[in-house]
Amino acid sequence: MADVDLSEPEKVYILHSVQENLREDGRGCEDFRHMEVETGLISNTNGSARVRLASTDVLVGIKVQLTPVDPKKPNVGRIEFFLDCSANATPAFEGRGGEGLASEITAMLTRSYSCFSAIDYTSLCLLPGQQCWLLYIDILLLECGGNLFDAVSIAVKAALFNLRIPNVTMTKDEGGIELDVSDDPFDFKRLDVSGAPVIVTVNKIGHQHVVDASEKEEACSLAKVMLGITEKGTVTAMKKEGSGSLDSESISEMIESAKNVGIELNKCLLNILKEEEAKIEEPVGFLR
Repeated sequence: MADVDLSEPEKVYILHSVQENLREDGRGCEDFRHMEVETGLISNTNGSARVRLASTDVLVGIKVQLTPVDPKKPNVGRIEFFLDCSANATPAFEGRGGEGLASEITAMLTRSYSCFSAIDYTSLCLLPGQQCWLLYIDILLLECGGNLFDAVSIAVKAALFNLRIPNVTMTKDEGGIELDVSDDPFDFKRLDVSGAPVIVTVNKIGHQHVVDASEKEEACSLAKVMLGITEKGTVTAMKKEGSGSLDSESISEMIESAKNVGIELNKCLLNILKEEEAKIEEPVGFLR
């Protein structure tokens, strides 16, 4: 989403900066901006996180609910994504202006998490063929400052890391098996999110490409590739956007850049989340 109006001299300056691997804010082409990650913010959820990437601000809350399994997938749990674009983020979201963007982001997240190596979905199934956990992941886009897909995916992974799933006791009676969900806030299990992907968006600007594009850089880009990347560099989803064309060599280079950045981003994110958890008295972590 690039609503920034740039003059031709500004576009030329950004283009030349990218070509020299020295962007206008001093970053190299494969560098992310300073990011702030905070978890456990929303008391009435099972997990939550907030990510601030420059002026992009994303809040995620997760609630778990027991639900019948999908007959086509009787041995696994489910995840559903919902995104609300706050009208305070940008005037373009007033009314139903943000619905298209919300659909695009949730669709990309769904595709990225459809890979069963991303999450152990079998651990979310309580009674095969009967009951499983459904994770409702609610995303609120508070402010737009570029690179929305990546920021949202990072906030989702952070919230999943923070997720506390209540333990369940199963008892047999004449009517079958009864499930008793613990209401003890300290009686829970965690979800292994080490394989959960983050989205890395690579924007083509001139003959070069950049990650974590600012709004000005997005306005100078005619094509971009978004990829879901795991900590091992596995691509779980891929999508191309923009009116510009990309040759096979450019696509290969952009995918390779996304993999390298994604591996490092996953690693840094998990490290900072573990450090934050170990220091409850210091709830805010900084990812560089």
